[in-house]
Formats: sequence, C-alpha cells, structure tokens
Amino acid sequence: MQQHDCSPLDDFIEYPPEEMLQRSRQFLADIKRRHSIRKFSDREVEREIIENCIKAAGRAPSGANHQPWHFVAIHSSDVKKQIREQAELHERGFYDGRAGDEWLDALKPLGTDADKPYLETAPWLIAIFSQKKGGLDVEDRNTNYYVHESVGIATGFLITALHNAGLATLTHTPKPMSFLNKVCNRGDNDRAYMLLIAGYPADDATIPAHAQTKKNIDDIATFL
Repeated sequence: MQQHDCSPLDDFIEYPPEEMLQRSRQFLADIKRRHSIRKFSDREVEREIIENCIKAAGRAPSGANHQPWHFVAIHSSDVKKQIREQAELHERGFYDGRAGDEWLDALKPLGTDADKPYLETAPWLIAIFSQKKGGLDVEDRNTNYYVHESVGIATGFLITALHNAGLATLTHTPKPMSFLNKVCNRGDNDRAYMLLIAGYPADDATIPAHAQTKKNIDDIATFL
C-alpha cells in the first residue's frame, strides 16, 4: 500500500451530544440573520477583518487541494468606480431584454434593476476568480479539478465568515463578468466567478419579502 506524508488529527474537538445539539441550534439561529441587502453604509471596515475572512475561505476543501481561487479585495474608490461603470453598462443590456422575460419575471419580486450604487458605497468589494490551472505553488500550471465546485464552497465559507464577523453581504454576478479581469489585473488563467459586496448595512436597508421565504426541510432534504 502506498504511503503518504500525513499528520495526526490533533485539533478535532468532540462535543457531548447535548452540546452538539445546542451548537447546531445556535448556528442555525445565527445564520438565519444572514440576508442579502442592496443598501450599504460607507462606514469603514478594517482591512484585517477582510483578510481574516479571506483566509477562512482559503481553508475550504478543493479538488486535489489545488485551491483554484483568487480573491481581489477592492477598497480603492477609483477601482470601485470603474467596476460600477462597467457593471451597470452590462446590466442595462441585461434588463433591457438580453435576460429574457422568464428571468426578468423571476427577479421582479426582489426589485432589482441596472443601477448598482452599492458598488461604490460599500467599503469593500471582493472579486472572486476561479483558476483553470494551478497547484500548491503559485507558479504551478497543473490541471485544476472540480474548479466550479471548489470555488463555490470557498465562496460559501467567505460569505459565512463575513457574516460571522458582523458584516452584511451581497452576491453580484453581472453578465458578462470578463471586465473584472482587466480592472483587477488578472490574467487569462483566471475567470471571474462572482463579485461580493461587503460592509455595514445602511440605516434604511431592507430585505425583500420574497427573499425571506425559504423552503422547509422536507423540500430540501431526504433522510434515508
């Protein structure tokens, strides 16, 4: 049998069943307070908070542990302005008919449109990129595996970490997103995956009623 270089699992913490149940309930209660918002405050958020949340995202599992992601944390007003201009340009085409009636009808209850002022107002934008080639070293150009799945998991980690830190978020996927490569100085190996807005909610931030309706456990899970 082939031998692998491994370390003992010495940081796992086992909790008594009663505490496990309480912790699961507490996490559920906490994550229920996570909402996507579209009105952000311009209050500053310390860079180290964002760094720690990105580090947490970097702990996500990935295909062959290649970690096929790159996060560009954007605080610069000039760069945020460029992103808003480009995003709104593409979004106008989207809402003017490129999306199709069915998609636009699905978005109506959320009240979204082509105007994205939060792209400049929020203190941080995090552009998330997936990478076709890579490995443990930055210079590696091996094939990455399960890229979409891996980056999706890391993005979930990042959203949860930001919420845990006390920040609000919004996922944004302007179509197409290729302009982010140029604005963020990313090469051909990177593909824009998502733009994440992070900061404090504005005083008049709201949550669409439609977004508060979640499927129940019987609709999303089967226990065999």
